[in-house]
Amino acid sequence: MAMPIYAKLRAGVVTTSAAQTQALAAELAAALPDDAILALHGDLGVGKTTFTQGLARAFGIETPVTSPTFNLYTTYLGKNGRTVVHLDAYRIENERQFDDLMIEDFLSKPYCLVVEWPEKIATWLPARTLHLTLSIESPGQHRVVLT
Repeated sequence: MAMPIYAKLRAGVVTTSAAQTQALAAELAAALPDDAILALHGDLGVGKTTFTQGLARAFGIETPVTSPTFNLYTTYLGKNGRTVVHLDAYRIENERQFDDLMIEDFLSKPYCLVVEWPEKIATWLPARTLHLTLSIESPGQHRVVLT
């Protein structure tokens, strides 16, 4: 019997390609509640946007998912009614700037909020947020861990 996705992620999963990272995200997507909040921790280039792409594809989103660094967040409507809100908090400088975005509207279904650079808004994230740490283990090997 295969290990459930949450247990697998707590143990840590190593992927060796973008496709594997996306497949892992799709597996998680199938187990997420409709109002999930994911905090993706990790340095530049560890696969946060790649992970989000897999999640979005699993929700039936065909629009290309790219990093929303310059517009702060992008919404993607899925075919199954679920919507991914991809937030990049990297450029957020203070809580007031974040409050002005009115992101609280995205904390209930049908929204799945995915936050890159969540440490910038750590005090704002609800306790139910799932924290995933992405890292590079060695060239060509990335690790995803649910913390």
